[in-house]
Amino acid sequence: MRLNILGVVAAVALVAACATDPEMTSDTEGDGASSEASSSSAPAGIMPGSEADLVVNVGARVYFAFDRFDLNDISRSTLERQAAWLKANPGVSVALEGHADERGTREYNLALGERRANAAKDYLVALGVSPDRIRTVSYGDERPVAMGSNETAWSQNRRAVTTVAGAGS
Repeated sequence: MRLNILGVVAAVALVAACATDPEMTSDTEGDGASSEASSSSAPAGIMPGSEADLVVNVGARVYFAFDRFDLNDISRSTLERQAAWLKANPGVSVALEGHADERGTREYNLALGERRANAAKDYLVALGVSPDRIRTVSYGDERPVAMGSNETAWSQNRRAVTTVAGAGS
């Protein structure tokens, strides 16, 4: 009898784990982020407030057009989810990494990466996140995620990435 009850509980848990919420959708950035900002729905094995929580449940990357550092609607939406996540995890500080594609000089790309990281930071601060919790760094074109000299690779490399820097403030 006890084994049957455990079997039923396990089956219900399995079905519940496989169910999908129709309101949770992947964004178009390709980083597997969902529209959920709360870390309370973190999948098993993902610690709330962790880097994995940020990447899986919120989205850690925003993308930019060629030679631009202004935020588009998709980027603002991702940053809005990040702001909500940061508010839900007040002990977390982050680093915003600015990146550029390979075109341009080293100095130009470092400056462009800095402007991209600062654009993302400024938006998070405008949404109520303390600037003391956000550090920016530019890598220019030194850390590409996609290799190649074509628009597909370049568009993936023009980005700002939010990473968990540790427990902060």
